[in-house]
Amino acid sequence: MLFPNPESRIPNPESRIPMALEIERKFLVTGDGWRAAAHAVIPMAQGYINDVGAMDSGAQKASVRVRLQGEVAFLNIKSRELGHTRQEFEYPIPVADARALLALCVGGLIDKRRHLVRHAGHLWEVDEFLGDNAGLVVAEIELGSADEAFDRPDWLGAEVTDESRYYNLALAAHPYSRWSAAEHG
Repeated sequence: MLFPNPESRIPNPESRIPMALEIERKFLVTGDGWRAAAHAVIPMAQGYINDVGAMDSGAQKASVRVRLQGEVAFLNIKSRELGHTRQEFEYPIPVADARALLALCVGGLIDKRRHLVRHAGHLWEVDEFLGDNAGLVVAEIELGSADEAFDRPDWLGAEVTDESRYYNLALAAHPYSRWSAAEHG
């Protein structure tokens, strides 16, 4: 069960640290207006230990991701709920371990550049996909609560938070370059 606001997080009895909760909205990006505002670019490569089929069937309740992010690496576990609020746990791991784990991943690997853009008091992560997902650009914003207001930049397009095909796990299994005309919308 997910909790709608950060104040109601369940503490972990081992560490006394609140459970991680991600509240995130995802949008398509239109045009290149965001590029001039980007203050950092981070290359990323990521893959999944499990696949979208295991998640869709209910056999697994979380995705397990390995990510190389510039010169650092992380193991990430994210609950499978569709929508803007999910449990998320992320742990730093050695880069050598991440490279070895990426070789064990199922499906394809995600290759992208993350551009960090500040707009009206919020940090936007604009992901420009490469490789099999080239041509897809999405922006994400993390919020403190599900009903937090935010200003929409001019370059923000349609919201795709509830469309699982835009989740990185789905893109690893069924890349943007293989989408049908109907899937491109």
